[in-house]
Amino acid sequence: MNLKVLMISTEYPPMQGGVGGYCKKLVDSLRREGVQVFVVCNDDGNGDYNGISPKNQDNSRVLLNIVKEVEPDVVHVQYEHGLYGIHLDPINPRRTHTNIELFYRQCTVPIVSTFHSAYTFTQWMRLVVPLNKRKFGSIGTLLRMAYDYWTHLINYRSFNSLNKRKIGRNKAGVVFSKYLANKIPGSTLIYHGAEPSISPPLERKEVRKMLSLPEDANLALAIGFTTATKGWDVIGKMRVPKGWKVVINTSKNHYGRERLEDKFENQGVINLNRGFLSDRELSLLFYCADALILPYKVTSGSGVMYDGLAHGLPFISSKLEFFKEFSDMGLGISVDRNPVEFSKALLKLKVDYKRYKDAVMIFRKNLLWKEVANKHILLYNSIINRSTPPLVRKIIR
Repeated sequence: MNLKVLMISTEYPPMQGGVGGYCKKLVDSLRREGVQVFVVCNDDGNGDYNGISPKNQDNSRVLLNIVKEVEPDVVHVQYEHGLYGIHLDPINPRRTHTNIELFYRQCTVPIVSTFHSAYTFTQWMRLVVPLNKRKFGSIGTLLRMAYDYWTHLINYRSFNSLNKRKIGRNKAGVVFSKYLANKIPGSTLIYHGAEPSISPPLERKEVRKMLSLPEDANLALAIGFTTATKGWDVIGKMRVPKGWKVVINTSKNHYGRERLEDKFENQGVINLNRGFLSDRELSLLFYCADALILPYKVTSGSGVMYDGLAHGLPFISSKLEFFKEFSDMGLGISVDRNPVEFSKALLKLKVDYKRYKDAVMIFRKNLLWKEVANKHILLYNSIINRSTPPLVRKIIR
């Protein structure tokens, strides 16, 4: 009997966003392994069912009804708090919740949650950023900042509790790093899948010519959705070393509200200004680069880093806990988040490039989607066996 999975992700292609893109590739990989997967998403996504959104306070009722109809063996939630509507209570942190907490309490089918966000206290507080063009001008912005700072300050523990409550007898968790595993005890480490969309690789000179990029320079690539936490202000202030260029391309995700300047008055920076790129276009960019540059202020994980590793690229990043885990494996260099350190890191990478490259080529085998899918299937079967009494347990292959 084929395993039947109900995959839940508010964000799903053609919606633009990292969670949705990851979910789509996982769904495709599971289906290739013979798993029946039904997707629930927002009305703007191409899933099998819809009706959930960050603003829908009835998300739980919608999901419970779909579970009743589909009768899955396992429910798998791509758990990014904001995608389901998170409410940080400014007075009583115990009342902090998302719009799917009721679903977690009432669903009788085993649930696997992939956790996309967990933070240290310092990073949690850095999530408070001003959103431009608020009502009442600068006064409105300051008042909102003060409110957001207070609600974050008193809700750090309650935010973490939302994650931890998703682990239990018939509830399992998936994380992409040991850093997240430490933040969410009892979760299972399965690396974020990533593979080139173009195979075999194209010649670097040919791709650079196609994209009108310099053929003789080392290229460090910075790509992703435009948010204040990406920290690309560092790139604008860098003195890019001789022989290097930093190539940037930004885009906006489906739920993005931040309005940031993406102009870089720096002769060492090439801003492509191509907006959202298809998987094939992203592969082309990765193939023409020598390294990734990731000066993030905050991160729980980075799909861009995994995609870069899949294309054989070492990285330079800010010294955040997530990135440090992978730089300690020899896959890149993590430094203090300032322009001078990032410039020095580019020179250090060039001197010892082969060592970093060789480590990346070995590690990237862990990111193959077939391997990622099979690890998920093992987890699904494990939680089914754990949750179901032996006399009524189904054998699922």
